[in-house]
Amino acid sequence: MGGAPVAEVATDQLQVWVDQDLCTGDGLCVQYAPEVFEFDIDGLAYVKGADGELRMAPGSRVDVPEHLRLEVIDSAKECPGDCIHVVRGDGVEVAGPDAED
Repeated sequence: MGGAPVAEVATDQLQVWVDQDLCTGDGLCVQYAPEVFEFDIDGLAYVKGADGELRMAPGSRVDVPEHLRLEVIDSAKECPGDCIHVVRGDGVEVAGPDAED
């Protein structure tokens, strides 16, 4: 039973978004996956697309590059602000404050 979510995470396309209202600016996400997360001048973390542009609109999602899945999931799990949401294509959160552990 415990292995099923890992298999689903490994095969599904994942997306990630940051709730800036909860972001503490600690920067763990930027350290784990700088290709996906970046600080803006407001000191908060945002996701950025494959084009390198920050997605500033609240709730903006970007695809998680396959080679960074574990780093992005770890970012969500260790985020002190619980503001990083990693979701599958069907909308189920696999890491973050609304994920079922």
